[in-house]
Amino acid sequence: MIFSSVFFMFVFLPIVLLVYFLVPKRLKNLVIFLFSLVFYAWGEPVYIVLMLFSIVYNYVAGIEIAYHKKWKDERWTKITFWMAVGVNLGMLGFFKYYGFLLENLNAILPFKIPFRELPLPIGISFYTFQTLSYIIDVYRDKVNVQRNLISFGAYISMFPQLIAGPIVRYADVEEQLENRRISLAKFGDGVTWFLCGLGKKVLLANNIGMAYDSIAALPAGSLSAATAWIGCAAYTFQIYFDFSGYSDMAIGLGKMFGFDFMRNFQYPYTSASITDFWRRWHISLGSWFREYVYIPLGGNRVDRRRHIRNILVVWMLTGLWHGAAWKFLVWGLYYGLLLLLEKYLLKNVLEHVPGFFKHIYTMFFVMIGWVIFASPDLAAGLSYLGAMFGFGAGLWDATAVYYLSSYLILFILLILCSGPYPYKKFCAYCYSARKKRWGAALVFYLLIFVLSTAYLVNATYNPFLYFRF
Repeated sequence: MIFSSVFFMFVFLPIVLLVYFLVPKRLKNLVIFLFSLVFYAWGEPVYIVLMLFSIVYNYVAGIEIAYHKKWKDERWTKITFWMAVGVNLGMLGFFKYYGFLLENLNAILPFKIPFRELPLPIGISFYTFQTLSYIIDVYRDKVNVQRNLISFGAYISMFPQLIAGPIVRYADVEEQLENRRISLAKFGDGVTWFLCGLGKKVLLANNIGMAYDSIAALPAGSLSAATAWIGCAAYTFQIYFDFSGYSDMAIGLGKMFGFDFMRNFQYPYTSASITDFWRRWHISLGSWFREYVYIPLGGNRVDRRRHIRNILVVWMLTGLWHGAAWKFLVWGLYYGLLLLLEKYLLKNVLEHVPGFFKHIYTMFFVMIGWVIFASPDLAAGLSYLGAMFGFGAGLWDATAVYYLSSYLILFILLILCSGPYPYKKFCAYCYSARKKRWGAALVFYLLIFVLSTAYLVNATYNPFLYFRF
């Protein structure tokens, strides 16, 4: 089940909201927990057992860590902590990486190890990082241990952000699990977040995604440079509006239930450097790695050699977090190297470059990165990059003219919506201090809802890119 589906919007969500607001406060977390399990089991009933195991195990582990810390038993505190970390990473590693590991071992060993590919449990990368944040913060004394199993289960399984984030650290919602403000104004704010995300996903990402899929299906050797760049631009916009749209819907749903989740995107395609880009893209993942990997390794408070090591380790793990494939490892190291170049070689240069050229530089390398990320494998990615730089079917062809003319208006709309200016102007018009134009706002959001619903009723193309991660 995904948010951008007719069933979710017109059946599942209304039922959950009705039950949630009818029950007393003490039962609200139970409602979220039970309906979240239904939401998850809808697509993967088998793996609901894995999630329940993760919830119960980490609940008990947190209590045990707190118990040993209370009695100042450092030895058993560490044993319990590292066992919990090992179990969580072990589950993630088994379901996500064991096939990749055995496949590569079979390529170098003189014999073959038989194995069966397991379907990846949806959302396991996200909820595993959430359980780890809880265990680590209990161990560090940054949060209080959660002794209510239902509240803990609601935190781990919460359907608004279960499938694709944002990654919600326990410290950010510890208080909200027990005491959260639920008001009509906050609910309305959540609805607007949800509708904006719905429009991004359904009206923008889905439509430009069809262009990318069509171009990506063509042999790389038959692509002109112009067609390859159009396809790359299409994917660049698709993944942003797809993922940020889904994150906005998650934030909106959280607000409807009284929760405040962190913003996951801050107009990353307006960035003036790669460093700036990663401060704005998938913010919850970046902050998780910074808090639980980069800083414990020493961050930037170490000598240059160790700092370079820290950057490369974090970005290697960031790449592998996205998937069990060499292309993701290369993609992560690609960004690690770019960030090191900016830190140690380009920092002074970029400070004196006009903003427009800094933006072009950033988007050039971001788009190159998306080719590596989106391609089936490294070989296919290199072939596509070759086509982009003229090693395919020349520089320009009729295919490029067709796609450019067919999607030009959509590309212009995507460029405009990638930045804050249009929405800020709209908000300034509708919610100015002198005159509130509630009618204009209502028409705008109602139009998004109607158009998105009309699209979903007739569409067969409604993927979500981050389900695979």
